[in-house]
Amino acid sequence: MSESEPATHDELPLFPLRAVLFPDGRLDLKIFEARYLDLMSRCMREQRPFGVIALRSGGEARVSDAPVALYNGGTLAELIEVDSAQAGILEVRARGSRRFMLEAPRQRADGLWVGRARELPADAAVAPGPSHAGIVESLSRAIATIAAQGAVPFLEPHRFDDAGWVANRWCEILPIPLEAKQRLMMLADPLGRLDIVDASMRGQPSVH
Repeated sequence: MSESEPATHDELPLFPLRAVLFPDGRLDLKIFEARYLDLMSRCMREQRPFGVIALRSGGEARVSDAPVALYNGGTLAELIEVDSAQAGILEVRARGSRRFMLEAPRQRADGLWVGRARELPADAAVAPGPSHAGIVESLSRAIATIAAQGAVPFLEPHRFDDAGWVANRWCEILPIPLEAKQRLMMLADPLGRLDIVDASMRGQPSVH
């Protein structure tokens, strides 16, 4: 993830999803709508990110009579792999980068959402505390189990010494409601985020 100073994007192109993208998270998309095919071409050509924003209501597909509401914060996505195995379809892999606050989103005539986006600082590099040893070890075992089944859930490098990274990866694989994932993603304190996930896994007051 880039360590540059947070920036402001005057008209960030947005990709609304019924999912939350976390920093350093892996995003796999199969794209066939014209607005997003054009967007990916532009992102590749200009080497620029796009914004992934969770849908508060409404659907991902362009349906005229379905009102769409977006959350006010999301994550920049940087392309790392694009494949066009089929005509008119792109298979895209991207990495979550900086979080951002979204202002004044609007939908253009072609259906693409755009908005002013103010990047937020990256998580501070904070090591998990002694009380987090169990949740860190559990994540390592979970990754090994998934890998043994032939899947690769997370992008490398794996940073088990980074509280924010560990918390984000658990948030991606735990069955946490979308709204709770959104709040956790936007939480500025990485140790606090890891504390909440750890408490939830221990069966203490759950994340809602």
